[in-house]
Amino acid sequence: MIVVAVFFVRLGVFLLVVTAVAIGIVPILVLIDLLDGGTGWGLCPGGIEACDKPYSTGAELIIVLSLAMFLTVFGIRLLMRLARRLRDDTYQITQ
Repeated sequence: MIVVAVFFVRLGVFLLVVTAVAIGIVPILVLIDLLDGGTGWGLCPGGIEACDKPYSTGAELIIVLSLAMFLTVFGIRLLMRLARRLRDDTYQITQ
């Protein structure tokens, strides 16, 4: 039973790591989209030349992505502690 719990905790950690990598890639993809004449995933609907508030939009993106990264890393730490505690409990029971 505990082995299954540890598996699901590690699966959660894996999903959070994938989420953290995706959060790290988002700014690069937005910049590439803007350089190709796109809207930057909706940041500048008219393109970079017609962007009405280019500086505050970038700052908002950085704040949101930083907060999301912080919460993701915090979740990874919590799940890793839970996995370690579950694993230690299993070790003590089997001795």
